[in-house]
Amino acid sequence: MRKKLLSLLALLLTLTLILTACSGKTGNQGQSAAGDKTGDKTYKIKVAAYFAYDHPQIVAMREKFKKIVEEESGGKITVEIYENNKLGSEEQFIDGVRNGTIEMAISGLLISKDYPIIGMLEMPYLFRDYDHAYKALEEPGEIGKEMVKDMPDKLGVRVLDFTANGFRVISSNRVIKKFEELKGLKLRIPNAPRFIKFAEAIGANPVPMPLSEVFTALEQKAIDGQENPYATLRASSFYEVQKGVLDSRHMFSPNIYIINEKFWQSLGPDLQKVVEKAAKESAKYEWQLLKESESADIDFLKQKGLEVVYPDEEFKNKLIESQKPVQQWFFDTLPGSKEIYEKIQAVQ
Repeated sequence: MRKKLLSLLALLLTLTLILTACSGKTGNQGQSAAGDKTGDKTYKIKVAAYFAYDHPQIVAMREKFKKIVEEESGGKITVEIYENNKLGSEEQFIDGVRNGTIEMAISGLLISKDYPIIGMLEMPYLFRDYDHAYKALEEPGEIGKEMVKDMPDKLGVRVLDFTANGFRVISSNRVIKKFEELKGLKLRIPNAPRFIKFAEAIGANPVPMPLSEVFTALEQKAIDGQENPYATLRASSFYEVQKGVLDSRHMFSPNIYIINEKFWQSLGPDLQKVVEKAAKESAKYEWQLLKESESADIDFLKQKGLEVVYPDEEFKNKLIESQKPVQQWFFDTLPGSKEIYEKIQAVQ
């Protein structure tokens, strides 16, 4: 009897060990499967911008980038667009993308504060027209890509694509018909040395100021005018507190889609391809929208009572000549800018 009892106990112990081993193996497998969340992980891309809701930049982001990313990622990525400085000024949201609190932004070239060479794209009278700018930066785009290739390592952000802010013009509380009438004009500019140099060269008094403060400053007559592309002048309603526009086209301003590099690397190759495709399609659409909308923007501003002045040859030549020292300043202060200038000028 004792022998049978010992045999039974031994059998039970063996069965217990086997079941424990199986259970442990099954538990590990389950933990491994549960721990592998790659296929189920979702992402959110917050996109910051200073443009108004109906600006071509935001329209393209909404109708192309957001739509393509959300559809082709199979819902793994959602896109939230924060226009009109809702996530802070341009300087603030650039810092946000750099430190990762904001995933993405449509930035102007204030980022040149920490990445100087890209600022030379806003050299006065660098680009002849929209087609010239597009070919230099986008198609085939080697010049643009070469300029931003070190940005992930140096700033922790990646440039997905170039877009068009447009050719800048001067709007003011008085109609300007002669070069000499620019003298003493209190002109709002972005807070960057190249804009200060431009304003000083035409005889104006530069007043650096965030875009979000411009309308109030114009309304209160703290400044006499500002300079921006027609689309910004319309979308930001500056026409309500202005009388004239000088079609100076003194500078072409590109924008860039920037994305936090750590966030970018977290997406993996498949989702990166989706975001790259969406950025490319959105950028191409935005160039088209902005170029096509410019004449409509001008007509709209005229209907609102603004007088648009197209400078004659004498006026135009004085504008161009005034900026020759500014171009030389770029060459002297930005190593490599002369070579990039020559490459851009050679684009047909």
